[in-house]
Amino acid sequence: MKPFLIALAVGLLVGGVYGLLNVRSPAPPYVALLGLLGMLLGEQATQSVRHRLTPPPPAVAVQAQSPDAAR
Repeated sequence: MKPFLIALAVGLLVGGVYGLLNVRSPAPPYVALLGLLGMLLGEQATQSVRHRLTPPPPAVAVQAQSPDAAR
């Protein structure tokens, strides 16, 4: 949750600076938001494909102890 709040705060700060300097955003808001959405979806898709292509780690055998062996 903290990274989201930091990103929002920085976005508001940059937007405020743009407003004070009378500078227009480099991209129309909808285009910028769609670009960010595409980046997010691409990152998630890449992570999903990597997870599916990576073989699972080998199972670790755990030897069970009998209750008498602990004494």
